[in-house]
Amino acid sequence: MDKKLEFKGGWGVAFIPVVIFLFFCILYFIVFKAFEMYALAMGAFVALMVGAIFVKKGNYDRFWNSVYDGVKEAVPIAILLFVIGMFSELIKTTNISAGFVWLADLLGVDGGLFTAFTFLAICIISTATGSSIGTMFTCFPIFFPAGVLLGCDPAVLAGAIVSASIFGDNLAPISDTTIISAGTQEYTKKEGFAEVSGCVASRLKYSLVAGTISFFLFWILGGGGTVGVGASDILAKNMNPITLVMLVPVAVMLIIAIKTRNIYKAITVGIILGMITGLAFNLLTFDNIISVEDGTPVGFLTDGINSMMAIVTLVISVYGIMGVLNGAGVLEKVTNSILNSKMGKTARGAEFAMMLGISFTTLLFGGVTSASMTTFGKVQNEIGKRVGLHPYRRANLLDGFANSIVLVIPFLSVFVFLGALLTKGYDFVAPLLLTEVSSGMIYCMVLFLVLLFSIITGWGRQYEGLEGKAVSNPQD
Repeated sequence: MDKKLEFKGGWGVAFIPVVIFLFFCILYFIVFKAFEMYALAMGAFVALMVGAIFVKKGNYDRFWNSVYDGVKEAVPIAILLFVIGMFSELIKTTNISAGFVWLADLLGVDGGLFTAFTFLAICIISTATGSSIGTMFTCFPIFFPAGVLLGCDPAVLAGAIVSASIFGDNLAPISDTTIISAGTQEYTKKEGFAEVSGCVASRLKYSLVAGTISFFLFWILGGGGTVGVGASDILAKNMNPITLVMLVPVAVMLIIAIKTRNIYKAITVGIILGMITGLAFNLLTFDNIISVEDGTPVGFLTDGINSMMAIVTLVISVYGIMGVLNGAGVLEKVTNSILNSKMGKTARGAEFAMMLGISFTTLLFGGVTSASMTTFGKVQNEIGKRVGLHPYRRANLLDGFANSIVLVIPFLSVFVFLGALLTKGYDFVAPLLLTEVSSGMIYCMVLFLVLLFSIITGWGRQYEGLEGKAVSNPQD
């Protein structure tokens, strides 16, 4: 057995890289309000360099070998993120949101119904792109001003846009959080990690229940504003019904992913069919696929790789920190302390521990779910394996609770900050306060209640049977 990594002052000193990383999270996201993943990755690498100073004599090389061991586990996630980035950029380039704006105008929805329609439309868009923050930046300038002028309650409308963006981040097979949640949960009865498509298929019920309830709540609570002049002009500038044809490659990609449980095959088919469809309906040109402008490569293929570079760097750096904690035996100590507590005696208790653990970690990371899930995912993996929970169930609780009520906290969530930021610049509505945006994030609150209900009742709980197959436990 390899000798444990030792620190001056004991194993608790191994948390120094984590503390330094959290400092950078707070510094950039809360103080500077700079929402850049590569800045957090820089913080993680600085944290590792500082942490190495505190190892005992003869442990310096072992420290960096522990980092390498952690990073090795991030390689499958990194590769998948790069591949998925290309499909995500393809959908963004074709501007599918313009088709939903046309549909809203065709149906003549306004007030609360427009808020509910916006939530539904952006749920579809975010599931197609797999990017919550990217969806917010794309959809806010289109749906928010038009909705306010059509009589929507500004706070509830903003909350609907943010919530719907998070919906796709939680559910989409091409979302970074979906990939991370699956990629951190191992099988015990066979080799490998949870399949992305299997996780998506099994978590669909939670998302649909929470989404349906939220749709009607947005409809009921989303009106009450004053209809203003200019809504039709905003809608007219952003309408293009033809873009809805891009739902075809999205649907095909999702069907292949769920049926074959092979995300690489699904993405390959999705990109090829998406390019053919986009070119056939003049939504893409060959320059949109791959070209060079002023010596710089452009097009959705290169943009897709570039869009994932920061998140991949962050994942690699955080996995490095986790490698250090693992090398020092810290993750094992944390896992054992949970399992030896009252909560660790039953599967239900272990799930409550998971809920509290990922929620607290996400809170610490300022709502940066990719970082929090990468950090706590390894602990959740060990807790779940000890009580026999299936990797799908572990991954779904990890992703679901990370994307639920903790993201509503006004001063500790990047999503609330961005939501408030994107309501600025319109002379017909005052910029929303953080508390106003968070109060409108109904889906996140409902998703938390749905998952809590799932833990209490055992709805959707699965165990790992022979050869990794999911089975229920009638005695639980």
